[in-house]
Amino acid sequence: MPKIKTNSGAKKRFALTGTGKIKRKHAFKSHILTKKTTKQKRNLTHMTTVKTVDVNNVKTLLALK
Repeated sequence: MPKIKTNSGAKKRFALTGTGKIKRKHAFKSHILTKKTTKQKRNLTHMTTVKTVDVNNVKTLLALK
């Protein structure tokens, strides 16, 4: 079986934690920030984990599955 290539966009957007979970950044933090409140922008700064329903899709993109 040939190896599966890692999706180039996915490897820039996702990272694995030590326990095997997948970290991601929040969306809506790149532009048009003037209309967003300071609290909203601050909460979008933090990293979070990928939801369980999306883990299999992301692992396929990262060639982990």
